[in-house]
Parts: sequence; structure tokens; C-alpha cells
Amino acid sequence: MKQFNVPDFYRSPLISKVKEYRRLQDPRKKDHAPTCLDFGKVKYYIARHFGFCYGVENAIEIAFKAIEENPNKRIFLLSEMIHNPAVNNDLLERGLQFLQDTSGKQLIDFATLKPDDIVIIPAFGAPLQLLQLLEDKGIQTQAYNTTCPFVERVWKKSEQIGASNHTIIIHGKYNHEETRSTFSRSEKDAQAVLVLRDMAETEKLIPFIFNQKSQLEFEQEFANKFSEGFNIQNHFEKIGVINQTTMLATETQEIADYLKSMMAKKYADNEIKNHFADTRDTLCYATKENQDATLGLLKISADLAIVVGGYNSSNTQHLVELCEQKFKTYFVSSEKEIENSKTIHHFNLHNKCRILSRDFLPEKAQISIIITSGASCPDSMLDQVINKINAFFHISKTNAEVLKELHITNP
Repeated sequence: MKQFNVPDFYRSPLISKVKEYRRLQDPRKKDHAPTCLDFGKVKYYIARHFGFCYGVENAIEIAFKAIEENPNKRIFLLSEMIHNPAVNNDLLERGLQFLQDTSGKQLIDFATLKPDDIVIIPAFGAPLQLLQLLEDKGIQTQAYNTTCPFVERVWKKSEQIGASNHTIIIHGKYNHEETRSTFSRSEKDAQAVLVLRDMAETEKLIPFIFNQKSQLEFEQEFANKFSEGFNIQNHFEKIGVINQTTMLATETQEIADYLKSMMAKKYADNEIKNHFADTRDTLCYATKENQDATLGLLKISADLAIVVGGYNSSNTQHLVELCEQKFKTYFVSSEKEIENSKTIHHFNLHNKCRILSRDFLPEKAQISIIITSGASCPDSMLDQVINKINAFFHISKTNAEVLKELHITNP
């Protein structure tokens, strides 16, 4: 796999070595068991896969290249390059500016842009209409386009099934940057497009597929989530499912399998190939690997889990959801959220707010902590969390000593 030129301050003397060691020991990525770092008073179970993925490292390399190559030009990010506040702040401190926020709200008027300005396209991609607007202003959008190759693969599949007159069902969050980008391309490629957030919304769709509810009810139920001119009488004859790459891979597959079974029920099993497109290859390998590794964490015993990443990071949120199935889980943006051995600030996914919890570390002879991170989180941030917690207990073991016990010296 290609090696990217990512700034050294995103690497770490502990976590990066663990990741590289596991990569060498398990090149085919068959072992999802975590790595145990035993500091005596505290044991950390590190997920087999986590942190920067191919698409994120590609985006970071291109963004820093843009800074290096254009010292005297204005450089803009279309929106957050990735969903990690530390990485985005690093770029802002180097003079970059955001044109939009994550919801698409304008922060800087496009009218102020000039042909020699640099605009970096984020890893999520950008809607076609927005790219055209920039191109019309003379801005070369391909010069520093960090769109993830796996997002582009979803777009290619959208084009293929759209060409065969399938309605495209996108499993995603309808207002997420990636989903908006995918929607714009699907709308161009297919007769009709619909976004479904989860299995609950998918189940609500079934009465419309079977013509048991009206067009008006459909438009009310799925407002702002379908393409212009969507007609339930015509557009549920042939369907295919693609996804926002950061969604739960298992849920995407569950939605696809469920819709396929409903189409088979409507049109008969022997006709299913004419009414449902096979789109299994739109799942992002990195998202799935991180999720599989998190499922591996659920097989062990631990006192709590800490998930590190941006609070608006969809893939990180899903890791939190998985950890919550078994552990008391704390979703933190950085080590700064941990005040002391008693108090931690963290994000509550269910109430969508940052909260404070006390006595999060149990009082016992040895504490076991699950730790992982989202695809946009630098390894260095996990080091910082581990070092912060270790400092509360005056841990005497050095990182090098713990690595040596695992026979990791300088992999």
C-alpha cells in the first residue's frame, strides 16, 4: 500500500509502533484481537485497526503540499477536510480558511474568490454544482482534490446502476458532506435517488414500495431526502443500495439484504436480478476493518472504553455505538477532555451534547481500558490520552519498556 507523507507530529512513539508491529505480524489482517499494553496499574487494550485510513492520509498529504507549494496565495478549504478538530486547527493555524461549515452554510462569500486562489476539496468530495461554481470562477478544483478513492468508488457504482435505470438508495446521513456529494452524482446518473438513515427508515419505506401509501405521504415522510420528480409508482421497480462510506458496514448490508428480500417478495425470486442491483463492493475497507476490530474488543473484559475522535465524525460515532454495547464508553476529542483521575468531559451521542462525568476511573488494584479512535484521528492523540491517564497513577514503566515486553523494539 502507498506510504503517505504525513507530518511527524501526527505519528507517535507508542501507538504508531504498535500499529506497524501488528501490520508486520498480521499482513493479511485476519486477527482482530487487540494489543495489550500493560503498564502495571493500568492495562490498555488497543484495537487491531484504528486511526488514519488511506483516504485521510491522502487528504493530509495533499493539504500540506498545497501549503508548501503556494506560500503567497490565499488557500481555502471547501469545508472541514476531515472530521477532526486537531487536524483542521493545524491547517487553520497555517493560514487556511474555511469557505463553508460542515452543513454547507457559507462562511466566506464565493463572490470574493479569484482565479489564482487555491481551494482544497475535502476527503468527502463536493457536490457537482459547487465544483462547477468554482470552475466557472477559474479555480482549478482538481489541483488539490483530496476526495477519498473509496468515496469515488461509490460514485462509480452509482453511475453504473443509474445507467441501468435503477433508483439509487443511499444509506447515509442526508446532510453529511459525503452524502450530499454522492447525492449530486446519483441525481445526475439515475432517474431517482433516496437517502435512508438507518433500518428504521428503511422499514418505513416498505408500504410505499408495495403501493400501500400515497405519494403525498411519501413526500411528507422523506422530506428533503429524495430527488426532484421522485414518483413512487415508477421509481420502486428497480433499486440498488450504495452507502456513505463511514456508516456501519453491517447496517448497510442489513438494509440491502432487507430491501432485496422485499423486492423478491414483490416481483418473485426468479425476477430479482431485474429489480435489485448487487452493490456489495461500495463498502469502505478501512471503515469495515475499524468496525471489525471494535467487535474484537467486545470479546474481552475491561472496566471502560475510551474512543478518541471528532464529535462530528460519523465513523467515530459508530465505533462509540459498538463499544457501548458492552462497556461504559467515553467519547473524547482529545486528552484535554480528561481533567483528572475523577473527572472527564465527553460527548453523549444520544443527547448530542458534551457532558461531564465523575469517578470515571474505578478504584481498584488494576484498571483495564479499551482504547480506539476514528479514521480521522492521529496516532499521537492516543499517546496523549494514555500518557495523561498514566500520570494520575505515577506509572514507573516507560513506553519503551512496555513495548519491549511485547518484543516491539523498532519495527
